[in-house]
Order: sequence, then C-alpha cells, then structure tokens
Amino acid sequence: MNVDKKDGLDHAGRAFPGGSDPRGKAFFSHAKAPEGEKGPGAFTAFGLKAEAEPIRPGLHVVATPIGNLGDISFRALATLAAADAIVAEDTRVTKTLLAHYGIATPLVAYHEHNAAVMRPHLLARLAGGAALALVSDAGTPLISDPGFKLVSDALAQNIEVVSVPGASAVLAALVVAGLPTDRFFFEGFLPPKSAARRGRIAELSAIPGTLVFFESPRRVAETLSDLAAVLGSREAAIARELTKHFETVRRGLLAELAAIVAAEAPPKGEIVVLVGPPGAQPLVQEDVDARLGKALEGLSIKDAAAVVSAETGQPRRKVYARAIELSARER
Repeated sequence: MNVDKKDGLDHAGRAFPGGSDPRGKAFFSHAKAPEGEKGPGAFTAFGLKAEAEPIRPGLHVVATPIGNLGDISFRALATLAAADAIVAEDTRVTKTLLAHYGIATPLVAYHEHNAAVMRPHLLARLAGGAALALVSDAGTPLISDPGFKLVSDALAQNIEVVSVPGASAVLAALVVAGLPTDRFFFEGFLPPKSAARRGRIAELSAIPGTLVFFESPRRVAETLSDLAAVLGSREAAIARELTKHFETVRRGLLAELAAIVAAEAPPKGEIVVLVGPPGAQPLVQEDVDARLGKALEGLSIKDAAAVVSAETGQPRRKVYARAIELSARER
C-alpha cells in the first residue's frame, strides 16, 4: 500500500482519504509548503514512508512516549519531522525515538544546565520565523522539566505556542492507581532530605485530592516511610515502568507499601507514587454544639436541628435532643 498526497493512515495503519486532522489539515502529504509555513520532512510509520505536512512558525510543545515507542500520535511525528529543529532535554534519548521513526530533523540540547545560555538563541530563532519542536526525555514537556521558562518567554514575545498532546506519566499512573481522580495535585519530586521532605508532606496533607509524586528508585523507600509517618493510614499506589514490558502497579496502605519496598532490592525504572486524599475527620461534639448555637440564633429548635444534621451527617433525633439541651441552658 502506497501513501500519496491524498491519503493518510489511521491508527491501525490503514489508508484513509485526505489524511485530515480534526482541523481539516493533513497530517502528511507531498504538498509544497504555503508561504509562511515551514517545509515538510520525512518520517516512517508502519513500515511506510510519509512526508510531513508543513507546520506554521512557532514553538510546538510535543509529547513523546514514556516508555513504549508506539505511544505517539501521527500529529506528533509529523510535527517532529517538519520542524526546523527539535529542542530536546537529552539529545541521546530523543535520537532513539527519531531513529525508530526515520526522522532526521536537527537536534538542539536544552536542559537545566544550559537553559540560561540557550534560551536567548532559541527565542531569536523563533522570532525570526522558525518552527521549533520542544520535547522532554519522556512524556509531556514542562512536567518536571526546564521547558516552562522557554514557553513563558516565548509567549511574552508574542511567539505562538502550540500544544501537541500525548503521553503523560502523571495521567497514566492516575488512571491505574485505583484512587480518586476527580481531584488530584501533582507535586513532582519531594525534597531529598527527610526533614525537609516531611515538612513539605505536612504542607500537602490537607489537600482534598489524590497526591501525585515522582521519585527516584534509590529514595522511594524513604519517601514512602515519611509519607506514612506524616499522613498516616492512607490508601496509596506505586507505579513503575509505566507502558513498558515490566510495568508494575502496587496498591495498599502507605505503611504496608513502605515495608514491602524497604524489604526488597531498590526497584529499577521511573516511579510514580500516588496517595489518596484524607478521610473524613471525626466530628467532635464541640463542633456540633457550635453549629447549633449559631443556628439557634435565628431558627427554631426543629429547623436548627435539621440544618445541623444536614451539615454534619449526624442523626436528626440526636441533634434535635442536643438542641433542646442547649436551648434550655440559655433560658
């Protein structure tokens, strides 16, 4: 099967007419670049070679796989192939991805050690009309990597920034952890020293959602121990080697997971630690009394009891009896 300028590929590798993305623009073709857009480059997928559709000037933030090279979109491949250059956190890692898909776009290293020097040069290229693709070592750029400042400065200079979404270790871990997903807070890496780590965990303890952390294999046992010490008996999960052959997800209480990991050899691979939200705090009688006292200022005993019962989940009869006692004291 040949791919020509009228045809694209679906995710199963089958041809489909037009090769259109949701905006009606082809992912790839042999078309000549319109004025103001950057010319196409080649890439290979499913054993077929394709020419990327030209992309407009600007900074294209491209998500890449977090372990499985198959977890990348056609749009991402086309963007990487068509860009003037790819701005990579570690060019050695990105070369593996590019080689797999036959992409020959030049690479530029941009990481925390050279960011201050490289950023002005990259911004100058963007201001001059270049189309640059920003990638991280794995997953979505700007999530625990140095890309934020480049994006921020580009926007400050009215340079267009385009999102090309895809894999994210945070979301991949969250959906398999078995913990609440309606609210979550991504912290990234906790401090390396135990005292500072426990202090930061304490600051996060009241957040009413699942906490998500990145951690290194050599520190994960200590981090789990500190999490258990500060947060107590919470449900948690450890996700390792996500999307890879040896993907592992362990679930249990923090103390249980801490004991298991401490008894084993240090794990290998990138690790995501997730901790469930705090449970409901036990209601003390003083709180019920305070709520009743306030409600009784403007409501009848019956209505005040109904309001406080609804607020606290306490049985209405119990709250009503307590309201009578408090009301009698005030006489």
